[in-house]
Amino acid sequence: DEATGRGVPLVELRTSNNIRFYTDSSGVVAIDDPDLIGQTVYFKISSPGYGYPKDNFGNSGIGITLTAGGKTVVKITRVNVAERLYRITGGGIYRDSVSLGLPTPIKQPLINGMVVGQDTVLMVPYKGKLYWFWGDTDRPAYVLGQFATSGATSLLPGKGGLPPERGVDFTYWVDDTGFSRPMIPLTGAKGPVWVGGTFTLTVDGAEKLFTHFAEVDSAMKPTRSGLAQFNDAKAIFEPIHAFDTGDPLHPNGHPIHVKHSGIDYLYFQPEAMVAFPLVRTRASLKHLTDPKTYEGFTCLVPGTRFAGAGTKIERTEGRIVWGWKPNTPAVGMTEVQELIAKNKMRPDEALTPLRDVLTDAAVLSHGGSVYWNAFRRRWMMIATQVHGAPSYLGEVWFAEADTPVGPWVYARKIATHDRYTFYNPTQHPVFDQNDGRTIYFEGTYTNTFSDVKDITPRYNYNQLLYRLDLADPRLVLPAPVYRVALPDGAVSYAQRDKIQAQKSWHQIDAIPFYAIPSDRPHDGLIAVHATAKHDGNPLFYCLPLTPAKDEPFSADALLPLYVYEDAESGERSFSTDASIPPVPSAKRLPQPLGRVWRNPTAVLALDAYAGEGNR
Repeated sequence: DEATGRGVPLVELRTSNNIRFYTDSSGVVAIDDPDLIGQTVYFKISSPGYGYPKDNFGNSGIGITLTAGGKTVVKITRVNVAERLYRITGGGIYRDSVSLGLPTPIKQPLINGMVVGQDTVLMVPYKGKLYWFWGDTDRPAYVLGQFATSGATSLLPGKGGLPPERGVDFTYWVDDTGFSRPMIPLTGAKGPVWVGGTFTLTVDGAEKLFTHFAEVDSAMKPTRSGLAQFNDAKAIFEPIHAFDTGDPLHPNGHPIHVKHSGIDYLYFQPEAMVAFPLVRTRASLKHLTDPKTYEGFTCLVPGTRFAGAGTKIERTEGRIVWGWKPNTPAVGMTEVQELIAKNKMRPDEALTPLRDVLTDAAVLSHGGSVYWNAFRRRWMMIATQVHGAPSYLGEVWFAEADTPVGPWVYARKIATHDRYTFYNPTQHPVFDQNDGRTIYFEGTYTNTFSDVKDITPRYNYNQLLYRLDLADPRLVLPAPVYRVALPDGAVSYAQRDKIQAQKSWHQIDAIPFYAIPSDRPHDGLIAVHATAKHDGNPLFYCLPLTPAKDEPFSADALLPLYVYEDAESGERSFSTDASIPPVPSAKRLPQPLGRVWRNPTAVLALDAYAGEGNR
């Protein structure tokens, strides 16, 4: 990496006769073909999210004179916002470094637990260690591996474990052959057994580990569903409760513990909308095993289910009602699109209308995770896009919201995988550094759901770890500007931190627009104050009325910001409408102050007073 000097994994070097080499997790390639030594060889260089200069014929590559024992350093440019660090599972993670006698950061750099491929990670801190679980797992001995969940532990960073930027030393649970063994060996299972929604609870004063599990058939439909508890002595999950396979209300995804109005909840991601935590129940075994106590953050009439054209949507005075409703599931984006197509819902009534902050194009999320971030003091989402480009299921996006359920609107792409799939990414908050400024996430890199012809050896069907610096200016996103109704009929404007400090969530009556948060100023922005005298700190920042030549944002998402002033008090109100003052007595200034981002949704749906932090 020309900026950091760190070796880049997953870089392809391809000769003119299509011999392919790939860098290992140290960014090292060992060229060991005897027919290439002693001559100049041209290598075409490519890597998802990284670039190398093109020549006059449009080729990105370099000619290298190969000599025995020789070495060449090639510097490439990172285009991704996120930085790819290393492959975390599979065989030959440091194959080339070991071949060359170079040092490696992990204890088992070639193969661990006989694992050569591993699907979708879940990780949870438990009893002073990190517990890791994966789905289907491949082995060297045969084309089929094991399909009843794999597991391993590692030591915490700073407590015997490596810093996350260096690596993870796994201790796998293995069978008599040394291969990663099943972690949930269900009696009579005929299909794969997958886990999700893994979490810890304090039961009778002791920390316990639980997970949802599902056995699936050849069509990937569940034939068994339940809750299992980890048996520490046997190191396996054992079923303790069965769920109805057709009931969507159960643990799933990457849970978060949230204290809401003094009550401890577990928030889960529904299968229909796996990036957003839109299902919850109280954090007790009694509630976790009773689907009727689960609540979905949904627009459905309480107690009902999605039923196509017969779906019952809750409305009050014509306005759609999104909120926590007992025994009522969340609705997925596919279901929302069907409701819109059947004229049961308007497009601007969707709950999570993610949009590309640069192009204003819609972003349809797939798998991901949401966690609280101390540095940004907001909820962070990292998710894969479905129907993306250039990869159908490999474009990774970052967004932030003021509450766990949203508003989730403007997002920024942080990683691309060039027609390859990268699904089910999750953050690892336990790895956060610099008070949350530096975060880490990983996901599954696989040819599944793609049209790639050249499957990447060793990397395919394994986990890649990325690092993200939240202070990167490319991650400055427009945030909601709330209009707060005051008792005297006046209005004020605030963003999350002020709303939280004043506990005024219940006074919010609208989100008229989005703007740059007051804690993310940068050159070229205009500070917006509450009064004509510019007293106090800015409320938020807006773009100048005239776009800069290099402005990256689409004009489709931007609107002029009109300022209205009260002649006596000097108090200001704001609107993107030049004809209707927010306060009747206010008078509009002649010219717009600048530009702000439109609010593309008519929904005002907040999880007000959800506690901060990951527990």
